[in-house]
Amino acid sequence: MFAAFANARTGMGAYKLWLDAISDNIANMDNITTTDQPAFQERFVVVESAEGPSEGAGVRVTGTLFGDPNGVVAYEPNHPLADEEGMIRRPAVDLTEQMVFMQVAQRGYQANIRTFERAREAYEAALQIGTGR
Repeated sequence: MFAAFANARTGMGAYKLWLDAISDNIANMDNITTTDQPAFQERFVVVESAEGPSEGAGVRVTGTLFGDPNGVVAYEPNHPLADEEGMIRRPAVDLTEQMVFMQVAQRGYQANIRTFERAREAYEAALQIGTGR
């Protein structure tokens, strides 16, 4: 029963970090740089199954991957950061994709909360059986 608590806890942690990365991506998607500088790089959280002595040890975040530093070069000759040819560099972050990722991460986080709550309820019920109430 305690493994359910640990699994849900690690899942909530991983989904929270994913939500943090998504919010960082959305917050920086309009950051414009000159063409001689790298664009903001989209963040991706890398998660793997945690190996443990018991079945279902949860997950762990093993790192972060980054998107393309080249971003998208666009023609905006009136922008203050435009080069001599009127080009700027934008991050290659798609808002629609980020919103889908956010919904998936929110649902995963909520599912882990429900798992934690159900395990707590089962544990409380087991305690009450032991006390004879």
